[in-house]
Amino acid sequence: MERRQLFATERVGGRAVYRLHAVTVAAGILLVLCYRATHVPAAGEGRAAWLGMLVAELWYSAYWVITQSVRWSPVRRRPFRDRLAARYGERLPCVDIFVCTADPESEPPSLVISTVLSVMAYNYPAEKISVYLSDDGGSVLTFHALWEASLFAKHWLPFCKRYNIEPRSPAAYFSESDRHQDLCTPKEWSFIRDMYEEMTERIDTAAMSGKIPEEIKANHKGFHEWNQETTSKNHQPIVQMEKTEMQLIVKEMCYQHLCTCPARSDLSTTITSKLGQ
Repeated sequence: MERRQLFATERVGGRAVYRLHAVTVAAGILLVLCYRATHVPAAGEGRAAWLGMLVAELWYSAYWVITQSVRWSPVRRRPFRDRLAARYGERLPCVDIFVCTADPESEPPSLVISTVLSVMAYNYPAEKISVYLSDDGGSVLTFHALWEASLFAKHWLPFCKRYNIEPRSPAAYFSESDRHQDLCTPKEWSFIRDMYEEMTERIDTAAMSGKIPEEIKANHKGFHEWNQETTSKNHQPIVQMEKTEMQLIVKEMCYQHLCTCPARSDLSTTITSKLGQ
């Protein structure tokens, strides 16, 4: 029996236009190098600056030539998910996904969390996918946003699975007006949207003020690991693992990992929640 291909290789359009552009760039690079080779200044007349410019131009030329290996004939590979599932079934590999963020000031926690929620909702066996949020700043605001997301995920993940939602980032999904409402009942759609807007409002309010409300801190002991002396560059090592199983009304129970840890070697915060979809 002939085995069907698991993916299709497709050529990306617009290659002729890019190749014309690449030829003009190559001609420009050759002209610049030719000029450098034929206009060498005498000693003491700016030769050090000439040498520095030549080194920079040679470095750029080498970099540009190397990048053409992936730009000259780009292709796109489209997987057949049904064939993957039929061939491998339960033998699909485990996948770890790392979402990295610098700090709440550079990247709004609400958008970072929307990314985390989108990868958690991948169409992949939930027990074989782990999502890690890496916060380089070790901020309590990121911890708070992740805790909020763990509560919203109890509703968002089953919603995505039930109606095959695309895109699966709640920020992107709800920004596309109301054209998705026909996938479910208006009441359910509005309920999920309101939950998401309320979550982002709480996250954004905390990020703007730089403080977590005391009533929220009381809901999780992890918030007490931060104090007034804790900064992004000065914080004690914290390793905290939490595992909970949250029951949801679905036909089958599966689990998803949600973690956060800093990208630095001094692990500041790690939290794991198992969420039923």
